[in-house]
Amino acid sequence: MTNHTPLAHAQPADVGLCPERTQRLMDVLRREVASGRLPGAVAMIARRGQIGLFEAVGHQGPGTSTPMQTDSIFRIYSMTKPVVSVAVMMLVERGQLLLSDPVSRWLPEYANQQVATVSGLEPVRNPATVQDLLRHTAGLTYEFLGDSSVQRQYGAVKIASRERTNAEFSQTLAGVPLQFQPGTVWAYSRATDVLGRLVEVVSGQGLGVFLQAEIFGPLGMVDTGFAVPPEQQHRIAEPFAHDPDGGVPMKVLEPRQVPAMEGGGGGLMSTAMDYTRFLQCLRNRGELDGVRLLGPHTVDYMTADHLGGTPSDGTLLPPGHGFGLGFAVRTHLGLSPVPGSVGLYYWGGIAGTTFFVDPALDMYAMLMVQAPNQRDYYRPLFRDLVYAALV
Repeated sequence: MTNHTPLAHAQPADVGLCPERTQRLMDVLRREVASGRLPGAVAMIARRGQIGLFEAVGHQGPGTSTPMQTDSIFRIYSMTKPVVSVAVMMLVERGQLLLSDPVSRWLPEYANQQVATVSGLEPVRNPATVQDLLRHTAGLTYEFLGDSSVQRQYGAVKIASRERTNAEFSQTLAGVPLQFQPGTVWAYSRATDVLGRLVEVVSGQGLGVFLQAEIFGPLGMVDTGFAVPPEQQHRIAEPFAHDPDGGVPMKVLEPRQVPAMEGGGGGLMSTAMDYTRFLQCLRNRGELDGVRLLGPHTVDYMTADHLGGTPSDGTLLPPGHGFGLGFAVRTHLGLSPVPGSVGLYYWGGIAGTTFFVDPALDMYAMLMVQAPNQRDYYRPLFRDLVYAALV
């Protein structure tokens, strides 16, 4: 399929956005650029199937004269997770695996895992399932979220290395004890990297090959992949080399190198328009331009809460939220420090990119920035400004 219809654009007022308040959103981003806290940004808001705002501000990289472009390429990190979660659910819909399958059915290295406790290792009571991986209840963790013995072991084996294949990564991770009993705690984790390997085993294809053939190609996501080819590298957006708030700069992925590991949890590079096409497909409950990736009920199921009150580790999941299959899901109108309808689903990447989809308002929005240490400021700021613009 080569004929992809561009998404329709509309004036803000035509899709229920106040023109002045939509402009104010951009003015605030310009203020942030002028203050030296943000190199540049791309903002997008869509409602009723039309894009009401799609604008770039600032520069593609600090100290460059290149303006940020709406087609600049970003490291989207954990916005990779919803894409890989969709890939897993496509395999479920094809009858190739069950969400109730133990992970070890497909990845035998995860059989006989043990859980690290204060008093030593104990056996797993209920083995993690594919559903546990999708909703981050598989007992895994992330090395940068704390300093437990398990997290230190992740660091010691260099679990973040992109020089291993997905198969080698999975074997290495499986050799480290779990931090929690599966099914007992929501803990953001390397689970989606494991799902990337699962896709390979179930489909018989490399993760990048599968995503290109089944998602990126069909949806017209022409600039999304695990590396940026040489002829497009002039479009890569860069963060500040030195943190503008005086913090330790975060080392970001090098998109110019083809990694051995195609990280399902955080390895993709993409553009605002590519990811907008993915979000419009989700907003359409699985279909875009006559191409259906998932059945509508599957999308509804993925964006429902799958935690049901399971306690969460850490503060990453805000109050009034649960987690579905690849997305955080809003369960209460209040409680959270940011606005949004019940049923809203969202996620973001550690370098600052973020999106949310609000089905109740038939709206989705995305902010693309490369500002790792400022992400916890720009995400709620963007959310506040988008909801303020609704009439």
